[in-house]
Order: sequence, then structure tokens, then C-alpha cells
Amino acid sequence: MADAASRRREAPSTSPESDSRRRERAAELRQARRAAHLRLESRAEEYRRSFLRMVSHELRTPLNSILGFSELISAEIYGPLGAPEYKDYANLIRDSGQKLLALSNQVLEIARLESGAADLAARREPLDHVLDDVLDGLADEMRARKAEVVVAGQGALPDVIADPKGLRTALAALLSNAIVHGADGGEIRIEATLWDGEVRIDIIDQGPGVDPRDIPRLLRPFEQGENALIRRREGAGLGLPLAFMLCKGMGGSLTLTSRTEGGLCARVRVPAPAG
Repeated sequence: MADAASRRREAPSTSPESDSRRRERAAELRQARRAAHLRLESRAEEYRRSFLRMVSHELRTPLNSILGFSELISAEIYGPLGAPEYKDYANLIRDSGQKLLALSNQVLEIARLESGAADLAARREPLDHVLDDVLDGLADEMRARKAEVVVAGQGALPDVIADPKGLRTALAALLSNAIVHGADGGEIRIEATLWDGEVRIDIIDQGPGVDPRDIPRLLRPFEQGENALIRRREGAGLGLPLAFMLCKGMGGSLTLTSRTEGGLCARVRVPAPAG
């Protein structure tokens, strides 16, 4: 009994000052850990950016050479090739190189967007000019599929606030998807409306549509749904995810809706100019 009482008397007492000091030290340790974590994230981000710059250069430089020389061969700049098959092969090399270049550009752009390294600078853009550029770039694809693109109210479309290159890339990806997966020789309709401080751009095709359960998957890179619409054409499944990320990065949004009467509606929302 005496020994127990002695131990109780000798037990150290906890003062308010010591409790306060322990809390301060714990807070300091948490702050140090957060600072270290931020430093690691910053270093990793710099590594990602350096990697993207390196990959961009290493992929595009040889592809540009392949494209350039295949075009020279196809055009027979330095004389006839002989057998006509050689010209066909040169065209196949060029077309394959263009597809690979487009794919590498999409992969790099998605990587930039995911890492926050993409430089999107929003400014006022006339939607008429944007669509003119996009349609000019897709002219060969439209002819190959005999697709007709109808722009409602063309010439009097509203202006938007968006990154010029980002908006063109997003709309080109959505229109290309509508051309590829729409009906052969079908109509693709583009409508733009000003609504509550934003511009809604609808791209509507006449294809078979998509199972609504597949839509979330289509907005993830390299994902493909089970619908025949997705599998009957070649492609890596990057166009829709890229458009989705670009719209989000510009302060807008992208939604896909399978229409009851057939076809898919891709709706882009971007801010409208003030006033």
C-alpha cells in the first residue's frame, strides 16, 4: 500500500503548458509534412512537363519526315516512280503517318490536360470563324463519308469566350465522331444558342446512337462501349475524352445524349461574352 501511494506521488503531473506544447509540435509536424508533400508534387509536375516536351519532340520529328518524304514520292517530284503501285504505297505511308501523328497529338494533349500543363487562354472568339476553320479541316473526311453538315443560323452565330485552339480541337473531335459514326451520306446538324450567360453548341448526327449506359465510358480515354457504333470504325477512343477535358478546361462542359429518334447529340457549353 505504501509503495503504491509512493508511486502515485512520484507520477509526473501533466501541466496545461506541456499539453499546449505537444499540440504545437504536432501542428508543426503536420505542416512540415504538407510542405514536403507539396515540394514532391511540384517536382513530379516538372518531371511530367519535361517528359511531355521530350515525347512531343521525339514523336513529331520523325513523323514529319515520314509525311514530307512520302508526299514528295507520291508527287513524283524527282521523276516517275515506274510501277503505279509505288505511288499507291507512298500514299498509304502518308495516310498512316497522318493518323499516327493525329493519335500522338491527342495522347500528348490529354496528358497535358490531366497534368495541368495545358495552356488554355480564353478570349472572345466568333463562332462562325471557328466552325469555318473546323469544317475546312474536315472537308476530306466529309467527302469520303458523303456527309452533309448543316449549320443553323450560319453567319449570325454568337461569339464565345474560349481558348481558340482548344475550342477548334474540341469541335473538330466531336464533328469527326459524328461523321465517322453517323449514317453514310447522312446529315449532321450544328445549332448554337445563347442561354443564360453561356453558348450551347449542339452537334447532332443521324447514326444509330449509343446505349446511355455506355456514355460515361466514352468520355474516358481509350474506353470503348459495347455498341456496334463504337466498334465498327477504327480509332483509339480519344476524341470524345479530349473534347470533354478541353471543354472543362475552358470553363465549359460537354454532355452526350442518345436521342430517342436516333442519333447522338453532343452539347458543348462555353461562356458567352459579358453584355
